[in-house]
Amino acid sequence: MSIVFTLFKVLGGLGLFFLGMKYMGEGLELAAGNKLRTLLEKITSNRFLGMLVGLAVTAVIQSSSATDAMVVGFTNAGLMELSQTVGILFGAKIGTCVTSVLLSFDIKSIVPLFIFLGVIVMMFAKKNKYKYYGQILAGFGILFFGMDMMSGALKTLNENGLIDNILSSVNNPFVGILLGTAVTAVIQSSSASVGILMALASAGAINIDQAIFIVFGMNLGATVPAFLSAAGAKRNAKQVAVLNMLITLTGVIIMTPLTMLLPVADTIQKLLPASAAAQISAAHIFFNVAMTIILLPFASLLVKLTQKILPYEEDPEKDKMAVEYIDNRILTTPPMAVLQCEKEVARMSRLVQKNYNRAMIAFFDRDKESIDKVIDREKVIDYLSKEITDYIVKINALDLDDHDRQIVAAMYSAIQDLERIGDHAENIVEYVRSIIENNLSFSDTAMGEMRDISDKCRSLMELSFAMFNAQGGSPELIERIIQAEDSVDDCKDDYKQNHIQRMNKGECNAEAGTTFLNMLIDIERIGDHAINVAFAIPNRQKSVITAAV
Repeated sequence: MSIVFTLFKVLGGLGLFFLGMKYMGEGLELAAGNKLRTLLEKITSNRFLGMLVGLAVTAVIQSSSATDAMVVGFTNAGLMELSQTVGILFGAKIGTCVTSVLLSFDIKSIVPLFIFLGVIVMMFAKKNKYKYYGQILAGFGILFFGMDMMSGALKTLNENGLIDNILSSVNNPFVGILLGTAVTAVIQSSSASVGILMALASAGAINIDQAIFIVFGMNLGATVPAFLSAAGAKRNAKQVAVLNMLITLTGVIIMTPLTMLLPVADTIQKLLPASAAAQISAAHIFFNVAMTIILLPFASLLVKLTQKILPYEEDPEKDKMAVEYIDNRILTTPPMAVLQCEKEVARMSRLVQKNYNRAMIAFFDRDKESIDKVIDREKVIDYLSKEITDYIVKINALDLDDHDRQIVAAMYSAIQDLERIGDHAENIVEYVRSIIENNLSFSDTAMGEMRDISDKCRSLMELSFAMFNAQGGSPELIERIIQAEDSVDDCKDDYKQNHIQRMNKGECNAEAGTTFLNMLIDIERIGDHAINVAFAIPNRQKSVITAAV
């Protein structure tokens, strides 16, 4: 029974270890907030800068698997080319070593203090920013507490000879690589699996000669989550998963014989004789840094080889209704999910603007082809409205800082107005269809007035959408938007009266007159929805009032 209870301690320690890792990673990510999002935007074809970005992001979110999955999501969303991902993938592999470095410190005597301070801050801090710091402290403490508990229980099992029997075959390097790959593929976190290995080493159950090849396998197993993430994705996203595995597999193939021929394990043991955990951490760093130094100069060849293994095929869905930026894989990084949602809303605003412009072309040119284009694009707009709304609901369930939560609320409001603008553009082309079918005509004066209010509304939309997508505007821009909206309202009222007078004089028949008035109303309402979009973020209302006064 004592062995059973000891196994329970191992499992309990492992559970605390995972919980602490989750808490610390989420706290770091939330504390980074918009800074992380800004860093993620600096995606570049420069592989060295990309490596630094991948390293920094992984160091923050404490998971190379999450970074890899996020890169798959970016590529699937069309934000990155395969050649841009390679540097980030290398950087993620080095960034994941940060956790093992932290775990190598012998600070178990003060770990309870970390947990206590972290919980106190989480309970009593009023600002979210400080609560996130508390979460980092508590997670860090729980992580170490779980590892210490696991190490103690494993030491007991090792004294009974149980672990020796299990790990006796690991003296074979290839068995070690397979074991490390399998364990990490199941756990889906190289940081966690390396932490478990460090606990085993601290318990004296395994030495660095055995562990170093298990570490190699763990890095290979960490590429599996990217494959799972790419399931159902586009071909270019699948290429990222292949490239990620190809990098690590090539690294294992090169590093294994080098490690067998050179005294790598002995050197690590001599440099760090007092700490088995530090030796495991050093092996982890050695593999990833050496692999990067050797393979990064050949990144272009790895990309080409990936494209040979999995050739790109033209996506038949490219011209069909689909989101371009939002992707469920990115939800693991809330600040980035918000950013991508902003881009999808910006795309929707561009489609809405195109549809309005095309609707007015249909009116002035009596163009049946433009009517069909507006109808088809309106279906895409409706589709995006639903997809973005569903994505916003998912984002709202995540931990967000106050700024991002405000942006999400603004986007939810804005897409309702954008969708209504699309509806009004569709109304306009239905009027145009009736005008063509019934051969209705308007006076030159009426056409001039319609062109004037149409241009003013177009200008209002451009200014409003630009302000919303930039998340702010100068007092001068705010004033221009307000004046543009007032101008559209005044034109609607004036031109309505003018047209009624023309109808009374017999210059325009009743059916054409009704259509003209209905179009004025739709254009004026488009202006109302456009200004709603501009001022969707609540704190802009104060700026509006100040500017108006």
